[in-house]
Amino acid sequence: MKIVILDGYTINPGDLSWSMLEKHGELTVYERTPKELIVSRIGDAEIVMTSKCMLTAEVMRQCPNIKWIGILATGINMVDLKYASSRDIPVTNIPAYSTDSVVQFTFSLLLEICNQVKAHNDAVQSGQWQGAIDFCFCLTPQMELAGKTFGIIGYGNIGKRVAKAAEAFGMKVLIASKYPDSAFETENIAFATLDELFAASDVISLHCPLTDSNRGFINQAVISKMKDGVILLNTSRGPLINEEDLAQALKSGKVFAAGLDVLSVEPPGDDNPLIGLPNCIITPHIAWITRESRTRLIDTAVSNLESWLSGENRNSIWP
Repeated sequence: MKIVILDGYTINPGDLSWSMLEKHGELTVYERTPKELIVSRIGDAEIVMTSKCMLTAEVMRQCPNIKWIGILATGINMVDLKYASSRDIPVTNIPAYSTDSVVQFTFSLLLEICNQVKAHNDAVQSGQWQGAIDFCFCLTPQMELAGKTFGIIGYGNIGKRVAKAAEAFGMKVLIASKYPDSAFETENIAFATLDELFAASDVISLHCPLTDSNRGFINQAVISKMKDGVILLNTSRGPLINEEDLAQALKSGKVFAAGLDVLSVEPPGDDNPLIGLPNCIITPHIAWITRESRTRLIDTAVSNLESWLSGENRNSIWP
């Protein structure tokens, strides 16, 4: 049996191992695969794993030996599931592997906005505190989270954990979801409509999947419903935000600051309107990328394959 990993580098740049797959067949791992080489690199392989390479219906038509597809991520938009189903090709994904890492990173973005730790360290390292008159040296206003309202859009594994973390900081939490869960509510956590969340939240964090209906939904009209001086966080999907509208809101002060780990196009172009704004922190889609998270991803991918080989369908997806 031939096994091909089309784009393994971001998951394993060399600090982990794919060796657990080798006992199941002839393994070939490509660091990256450009679109035009996807078909030739799959060749006659029966097992294909992909993180971001698109397995369209046309790709699968040209690779008739494919018997199983493993998505090395939670999102499933890189595989034509309808066509895979028509060919009886099982498709699996990796759910919940990065929850702890993304929750931690969400608050890393928020705490940097509130306290500007790096800016103050840089000032000390450059000698500015040493020359100060007072015992403390403060470059930016410091913000306390306790007592403020944290709005969460999305009620998946990450949204739930972010809610508990925000509560631990002493914040009130509002969650907007199509499926409110009264059993999850506490004295400090409640479900709300989107409009209620926009009106009441001091911080809004996106933790929802990208769909055709919510693409670009954080736009000028929605931002106008938010509190003046709101903080916006996105560790979910970049296209949820209309970046031109957010840039204008950051410039006007309607949005006090944004912390973004994702953008609408990745890597971004030089013309992205958010790059260069002093009140917008942007990191290069790394909330998920801790070694612990990537280890869970690989372990789950192997388990998914072994489950299928034993006649089961662990983490299988169908349209």
